[in-house]
Amino acid sequence: MYKIVIDSCGELPEELKQDGHYETVSLELEVDGCRIKDDSTFNQLDFLRRVKESLKGPKSSCPSPEQYMDAYEGEADHVYVVTLSGGLSGSYNSAVLGKNLYEEEHTDAKKIYVFNSKSASIGETIIGMKIQEFEEAGCSFDEVVEKVEEYIQSMNTYFVLETLETLRKNGRLSNLKAFIANSLNIKPVMGSTKEGLICQLDQARGMNKALERMVKDMNPPDSFLHALPNLQSDTKVRRAEILVRYEPARLQ
Repeated sequence: MYKIVIDSCGELPEELKQDGHYETVSLELEVDGCRIKDDSTFNQLDFLRRVKESLKGPKSSCPSPEQYMDAYEGEADHVYVVTLSGGLSGSYNSAVLGKNLYEEEHTDAKKIYVFNSKSASIGETIIGMKIQEFEEAGCSFDEVVEKVEEYIQSMNTYFVLETLETLRKNGRLSNLKAFIANSLNIKPVMGSTKEGLICQLDQARGMNKALERMVKDMNPPDSFLHALPNLQSDTKVRRAEILVRYEPARLQ
């Protein structure tokens, strides 16, 4: 048996939640002293409202090693863990520490491996799905680890920021730069480095043009796997989906 543990930054669609092989370990968010657990009770609209009204940016805390240890329990003899990029969060280190503590306290033959996604959100989900694909194909534990690590190295993450307000509130962008960008409706196109850090790739005026720039930077081949997260704005998701699926040639 196998289990796939993903921190709550990863997005599990309902079919994966009901699959029986996946378990989520929750991060915690804080806005103006209000602590919000990122679990089934999380209200995204309420959280976004709080963030918008706050004069300070939101904070997050990673799952504790004890939370990960609890997730490693059970009948599964193969446990795979997928965390938010180690360059962005302490979730990876916490999961590794939890693994070490679990193995010190247990003498069973359970095998545990922690993947640093070097990504976030839907990127973690894709990695989880790859793990399941290789497990269901009959690969050994070591083969799954090797194949998935290779897959992670081939992945790229792209996204567009709709607003710079959170960066401004967190002190990562000056008030002047944020004011100019917002006044001109500039949307930065962001991506991940191979180390799992965030970098700016491009920018454009307006969301539609920014999405076009994003797809152009992706330079998608004729056949490739892509996934889009579940966002509040279905219109933007559909726009990005159309661009990725049908318009890469026009954007070259």
